Amino acid sequence: LRNDLNRSIRRLIQKSETSLLIFTPYFNLPKPLKKDIIKALKRGVKITIVIGDKTANDFFIPDEKDFTTIGIVPYLYEMLLLRFVKRWQKFVDSGLLTVRLWKHESNSFHLKGIVSDERYHLLTGSNLNPRAWSLDLENGLVLDDVDKTLLPDLKKETDIIFANTQILNHYSKLKTS
Repeated sequence: LRNDLNRSIRRLIQKSETSLLIFTPYFNLPKPLKKDIIKALKRGVKITIVIGDKTANDFFIPDEKDFTTIGIVPYLYEMLLLRFVKRWQKFVDSGLLTVRLWKHESNSFHLKGIVSDERYHLLTGSNLNPRAWSLDLENGLVLDDVDKTLLPDLKKETDIIFANTQILNHYSKLKTS
């Protein structure tokens, strides 16, 4: 919370009225951000979170390679996602929360950003995780697209991204091994 970017991210979520689209490579949200997302869901904001499948994580180590300690990270993030979805399954069931897991061949997923109410677009380098919020020097640009002129291009981009995602309809479908 100690910088303008973190405050701007929180404001985007806190002021959202109808929808949020969140891209983050790692599901390890800072506590204040997680609380803001839960409050938005309780306000009736429709939230889509797009996150890389554990195998699309930069730290994932395939079975054919020697395992090192850093290889635990994708499993940790997946466990955090499982706990989050399990706790808030009612929002998934009601259609307010959609979690999309991205996977395309052996490519990694490193998208970051937020679209709020199809009007405000945050382009950022922040991973939306505790490290980025407390240690990293991150930047971001918020675009206020009052006339929603970016929507057609956003739709094209999200269609391409979503083509490589699976919707997580229930926490039990998340494979944590």
